[in-house]
Amino acid sequence: MNAPFLSPGTYPAQWLQPTVAFLLVTQRASGEIPWFEGGHTDPWDHTEAAMGLSIAGELQAAERAYAWLAGTQLGDGSWWACYRDGQPDRTVERRETNYVAYVATGIWHHFLITGNADFLRRAFPMVQKAIDFVLRYQSAEGEIDWAVDPGGDPLGDALVTGCCSIYKSLECAILIAEQLEQPTATWRSARGQLGDALAHRPERFDRTWESKSRYAMDWFYPILAGLVVGQSARDRLDQRWTEFVEPGIGCRCENHQPWATVAESCELTLALLAAGERERAAELFSWLTQWRDADGAWWTGYQFAEQVLWPLEKPTWTAGAVLLAADALTAHTGASGLFPSPLLDDEVARAGVRE
Repeated sequence: MNAPFLSPGTYPAQWLQPTVAFLLVTQRASGEIPWFEGGHTDPWDHTEAAMGLSIAGELQAAERAYAWLAGTQLGDGSWWACYRDGQPDRTVERRETNYVAYVATGIWHHFLITGNADFLRRAFPMVQKAIDFVLRYQSAEGEIDWAVDPGGDPLGDALVTGCCSIYKSLECAILIAEQLEQPTATWRSARGQLGDALAHRPERFDRTWESKSRYAMDWFYPILAGLVVGQSARDRLDQRWTEFVEPGIGCRCENHQPWATVAESCELTLALLAAGERERAAELFSWLTQWRDADGAWWTGYQFAEQVLWPLEKPTWTAGAVLLAADALTAHTGASGLFPSPLLDDEVARAGVRE
């Protein structure tokens, strides 16, 4: 059964409390938030779950999550792509740039909710090192390599979705620096170059593998990141809506696969809000409640051709994405407009992709 449409002022705190409890019980004493009990941890999804804790008012738990990141950050500002029980998983020997940058989004999100300037000051060195690491892998054409090997050599290609995520993280890093009266010129310039590459240089992406355009995130992440707005955003959504959205179920991960995921549906909800499509956003989110388990956790997705939940996993980052979408739909916290309402306009305007 689908839920009623959420609207400003209707945040369902009691209904979401089991989801929050799931995050709290899965978080380790160290602050680390693995995908699920016994699962691995990656910096991006860890941060997504931490943002869910901030929305729920579990501020100490969220700050423990960011303290875990600070304690595991490598000397060059990065994190490994995969951890198990707090230790790097050496079978995944790479650092992914969008994973590293995302800490800035989480830190700014937490500040928007708490207004805690001391937290922001303590976290800034971690953010600064992370962003500086990422920008080492920006090419002269503007795109940023998706990952680097253990020796720090780039792996030689760029992802649209990953670079959109970095674009949003750069926005947040700049806002953090401005709040703390720190210089932003280098980061602003890098963000402008990245926006230009995303808008005008498609040949800089997917150079060494098959195009990722079959994935829904390549479709809506430019909107989620604030690169495409207004009527241009609505047109972009309309162009491929039937390709990716399965009515009554959610957003497909890939256009040719009968599999919808909760997290991507939540991110599409945020993109719809950013495009001014509130009614469609609320309707899409209402479909997702059928994928919540009795314990308050959310299944990854649903394979609708075979009519089975798949995989049989309930990740913490999916719970985090649900909380982010619910917050944005209801304007519950001071961070509810972070994704629907980009705050930096200058570089985007220069990139020529805004109205």
